[in-house]
This record gives sequence, C-alpha cells and structure tokens, in this order.
Amino acid sequence: MGRVTERRRVIRVRDGAVSARADTLVGEEPLEIRVNGRRLAVTMRTPGDDFALASGFLVSEGVLADPAELARIAYCAGAEGPDGANTYNVVDVRLADGVPGPDVSLDRRVFTNSSCGLCGRVSLDTVRTTARWPLPLPRGPRLDPAVLAELPDRLRAAQRVFARTGGLHAAALCTADGSLLDVREDVGRHNAVDKIVGHALTSGALPLSGTVLLVSGRASFELVQKAVLAGIPTLAAVSAPSALAVDLAAETGMTLVGFLRGASMNVYSGAERLGLVDDESPDTASEGTR
Repeated sequence: MGRVTERRRVIRVRDGAVSARADTLVGEEPLEIRVNGRRLAVTMRTPGDDFALASGFLVSEGVLADPAELARIAYCAGAEGPDGANTYNVVDVRLADGVPGPDVSLDRRVFTNSSCGLCGRVSLDTVRTTARWPLPLPRGPRLDPAVLAELPDRLRAAQRVFARTGGLHAAALCTADGSLLDVREDVGRHNAVDKIVGHALTSGALPLSGTVLLVSGRASFELVQKAVLAGIPTLAAVSAPSALAVDLAAETGMTLVGFLRGASMNVYSGAERLGLVDDESPDTASEGTR
C-alpha cells in the first residue's frame, strides 16, 4: 500500500549556508474508483482512508446516503505493479441490490489532479435534483462567531501529517460549540472532505445537520456541493470562495464563511445562523473584512 509520507534527500540553503539533509514529503498516488466493476473516476490522493474517500465521493454524486446502500468496498486484486504486488490504487464499490448506480453518461472529468474536484457536473440544478435531503438546509442551532474564530487553530493543532510535511490540506467536522468530531488530511482538499463524509456515511451519521465543516484552503463550488449533499449547514474556509460557490450556498440555505482568520471573517450567505442579521439580504450577505 502507498505511504502517507516519504523521505527524499534535499539540498538546504539557509542564509547562504548549504547542507544536505533528508526531508519528509507527503505521498501522492492515483486512486481509481470503480462502481460495480465499472470505472467511474480517477483522482490523485494521499494514500490512506481510501474506502472513506470512495464512499464519500459517491455521497457527493447522490448515489449513497445510507450505509445500508453500500454492500462492500475492496481493493481490486488485479491491480498489480511491475513487481506483481497489489498497488492498492484501485477500489471497487459494490452497491446493495436495488441501489441505482451513478449516471456515467453525464459529462465528467474522468481524471483529475489533486488540486481540483472529482465532479464535472457544475450545475446548480444538478445539485438541487441530486440532494437526498430536503433543501433548503434546516436552520439548525445558532453559531457563535467567536467559536468559529477558534476553529482554524484547533484544526492546525490536529494536523499531524501537515506538521511533518507542510504539504497537506485538511478538513474538520465540528459541533456547533467548536468541538472537533473528525479531522482528515489529504494532498487534495476535496479528498479530505470526501474522507470526512465517507466516515460519516459508514457510521450512519448522515445527514450531518447541526455541524460545521472547516477547510484549510478556499471554498470552491465542489466543496459547497459536497457539504450540501452531506447535509452540512455551515462551511467555513480560511481563504476565499468562488462566486458560484456563494450562489450555491445561498440557494441551498447554507452558511458560507470565507477568510476565517482570527476574529476576522467574511460571511457570504446564511448570516442569520451567526446571529448577525435577522433576515438574509443581498446587502448583508457579503459584509466583512479581508
């Protein structure tokens, strides 16, 4: 099986001094996801939590929403490297009898790198029709902005592999009072979220109502989509969202927070969950400072 981290020799230059040393780097390998034996997608990921990544991805495709819909996940025995050993880079997801598979006729990216999402169906209408939970998302408990402000430091403290490599994204699932329920790391930010959602699926925790999803990078459309389809009402990111991400969050009733850095944040939608406004309006949805 692939390694989460690997060691490589590096020439280090510091203040004019040159030295040789071993450096710890994050692992990155392809993962092919098959459903009932048919290839669905390939992504670059950090090895580990592969079954959770695959099942979480299928939640974001609207295929899975209950652990009973998943029959089994296994590495494909025929996926062998040059030395004849299993590469553990191909997983096959077997759906329970009667569970419809994904619509492979839809246009999608079959291969993606670690910086982009697996989903190629960028459409607000598709998210609305794919969601397995009622939309807009339920209001849920009110969140304290001061609690949100503490989450990035809590996430960083929990990033064990990042502390050794500096090369990983992370996602954290939190309660409304700021407690960390789960933290996952991956070279791809979308993969980290899929691992969070996949673990929640197999433990029967979906939909994740009343939780907060924190991501270490920007908030793209795909990340908002994944959160919506997992029933997560609040997404917070330390960097910027895209315009389409804001549109999707507003349409589905999600609270979307960007530039979460210390006590500063921008609230792009769902400000009423934070007690900042009584009724959401275009004039108040994007207030904040950078």
